[in-house]
Amino acid sequence: MNPTIDPTPKEGATQPMAQIPVEKPRISYDDFAKVEMMVGKILSVEAIPKSDKLLKLSVDFAEGAPRTILSGIAKYFPDSQTLVGKRCMFVTNLAPRLMMGLESNGMILAVSTPEGGFSLLEPTGNIPEGTKAR
Repeated sequence: MNPTIDPTPKEGATQPMAQIPVEKPRISYDDFAKVEMMVGKILSVEAIPKSDKLLKLSVDFAEGAPRTILSGIAKYFPDSQTLVGKRCMFVTNLAPRLMMGLESNGMILAVSTPEGGFSLLEPTGNIPEGTKAR
């Protein structure tokens, strides 16, 4: 530690905020509050013909009928049937999107690393389908 610098904040002094590299524009809290995230239970999974990336998920959000959600996660699940029964987090209020001639009505939330690490965002405990993130 450099003895000429006193790290103790002086009374009334404010600390500078850490500079966080930003690659994309920041959004306001109000913009973020528009995103609806919900727990969904994956009921079935199908490979999409002519696609090595996409899987067609049928997901229960306790809305009366399951939704179809397409996701580019096939390479992480050589046996895609291991997804059946999983409860994961999804964005549920995206505008429908056509992919490979099929309509997707949401997006599964996942993280990946450049080294190939991958994880779905799964709630812990017995959180029922349809529960919204707060």
